[in-house]
Amino acid sequence: MDASTSPSMPASLAPHEPYVAEPSRGAPPETRPLVFESWQRCESCGVRPDGSRLPPLRRTSQDLAAYRSTHPLAAVMPLLRELLGSGAADDGHVFAVGDVEGTLLWVEGDTRTVARAERMHFAEGAGWSEGQAGTNAPGTALALGHPVQIVNGEHYNSAAHAWSCAAAPVRDPATGLLLGVVDLTGGRTIATPPALAAVRAAALAAEAELARGLPAPPVLLGPDGRPLSPPEAVATRYGTDVGLTALGRDSVLLAHAGRVHRLSPRHSEIVVALALEGRGVPGGRLAVDLSEREVPPSTLRAELTRLRAALGPGLLGSRPYALLRPVRSDFGDVAALLAEGRAEQALDRYRGPLLPRSEAPVVVEHRRALEQQVRGAVLGAGDPRLLRRWVDTAWGADDAVAWRTLAHLLPGGSAQRAAAAARARALDPEILVPPQARRYAAQLQRSPS
Repeated sequence: MDASTSPSMPASLAPHEPYVAEPSRGAPPETRPLVFESWQRCESCGVRPDGSRLPPLRRTSQDLAAYRSTHPLAAVMPLLRELLGSGAADDGHVFAVGDVEGTLLWVEGDTRTVARAERMHFAEGAGWSEGQAGTNAPGTALALGHPVQIVNGEHYNSAAHAWSCAAAPVRDPATGLLLGVVDLTGGRTIATPPALAAVRAAALAAEAELARGLPAPPVLLGPDGRPLSPPEAVATRYGTDVGLTALGRDSVLLAHAGRVHRLSPRHSEIVVALALEGRGVPGGRLAVDLSEREVPPSTLRAELTRLRAALGPGLLGSRPYALLRPVRSDFGDVAALLAEGRAEQALDRYRGPLLPRSEAPVVVEHRRALEQQVRGAVLGAGDPRLLRRWVDTAWGADDAVAWRTLAHLLPGGSAQRAAAAARARALDPEILVPPQARRYAAQLQRSPS
């Protein structure tokens, strides 16, 4: 078993407190690199480690039922229940399946354990991506694209320190893109190699079941009328467009011709910079886009040579540098939805800041601009549902203006309005909130818990 994905027993006692007290000191002793890198991502996204903020409940029960009925993993739920669900119920564990954004769609298993898990919002409709819940097996498996196991104090959010979990991503067998994640959560027996092996095997079985449901690929003919060879057929089937996934993650997923590449952080910055430019970029301009410090031409050429080797021929041009195929990106899709005035759909697609840890000037500029545009659309929509979703994210949780606006829109005299007003004042004591909401907020703060 890969030591990077499965913890040793000392790792289960990872020194969480020293890291969160002083992240700049680096990795504490006995901390797995996988865990430390996840903690860094969580810290950069503003996730709170002290258990004071639980993962948000992103979908109502009615909304969730409709969403689940059309989700691709609904087709393999009978199989997953057979492989994991019945055993989880018998052994006192929780079995969960989430979508690609980390929203838990199904949470089943032992009744008492499910009820305990709900207290930390490990429940259907809750968001358990790294950016919303901190280091955890489902969220980290989605972030990395491979099975992982997280034990006790390795969780970034201390609310989950009593739990261990093992999760594996499930991919679309046709495209290789992530569909969601399968998870087992419980006590000490989940912190064992068999638990990780079980979720890995279940994910592979689900992918095989999905593949059996695919229609037979058509026979594609070349210009001479002869059937194309398999590689040519795949390229023709998926076209020549390049797909980029870069929101809420540090490594871009680049999809092209039926293959998916997970790029390094530096190569991710280069591809995003070229996509944002939309045309050929001279080497000198690209160097400025990527760093405030001078980048020697030889260094930039070497990086682009490595990127070209990773992507294969025909995707990256030089003199000037450019992506040679039409590009679709998740950040471009969000911008297009905003331009059409479709705030709710844009918020649905906005999975977090663009390459959140990147310091490349062109990425930083676009990241700030896109977040401001999404925020402005949510504020301007005047819809309390959208505002609630915004403030429930790591990047919107400390937005005093959003909390104030939410307080204005909620029904007068409601506990929700009072709570929103109290949060707005806590973030900014000078902020103006409705007088009625202010009175109820004061009452809420005085009432015993």
